[in-house]
Amino acid sequence: MKTKTIADKAHHEASALAGQEVKNLRYSSQQTYPHESAALEAFERSVHKLLHVNAWSDLSIFTADFALHDLDGKLKPDGSPEVGDYIEISLPGPMPKNWVQVIHTLSEPNRVEFTVRPSTKPQPDNPNVVEHFFADTASSTFRVELSGTTVTASEIGKNESINNQAPQAGDRAVINTLIAEGGWLFYQKIQWKHLTDYLVHLD
Repeated sequence: MKTKTIADKAHHEASALAGQEVKNLRYSSQQTYPHESAALEAFERSVHKLLHVNAWSDLSIFTADFALHDLDGKLKPDGSPEVGDYIEISLPGPMPKNWVQVIHTLSEPNRVEFTVRPSTKPQPDNPNVVEHFFADTASSTFRVELSGTTVTASEIGKNESINNQAPQAGDRAVINTLIAEGGWLFYQKIQWKHLTDYLVHLD
């Protein structure tokens, strides 16, 4: 039975590298406060941090830079994510730019979030090419929520598969495979744990 489980895992990894399998990953951080008023104040600060995406670039020299753009591709230096906006993600090192588009937002008294998915860049030269190492079936939800006196921040990745198939991958198939596999094994844990810690003020 154990041998079969190991074999199944190896097959899943091989299929993932071929862009045929998906993964779902979640990263979370939380902090509990002594009373509700302190927790509410912390939650409001968390919402501010969540929605000011450009400030995520200051987390660490080891994490990505983020730049929020509107539907026409113009920078939004002080704006919050809105459906249709783009976020440009620059990974550390000599890597190609990656783009996601905001597809959903939610604002409730105790939960605020937005969801993005890999996309073309604004006003693309080729509308068939997804400028991201994940295929456009993937999504990431960034969320902060308040429950009692506990504030929780999460990054929820769903349906993550490597963008290395034509025509979506364009000329990025090899580099997308290298980035995505490295991200699953190592980089995402650093990036999103830094972010969720930051959002609940553990940084």
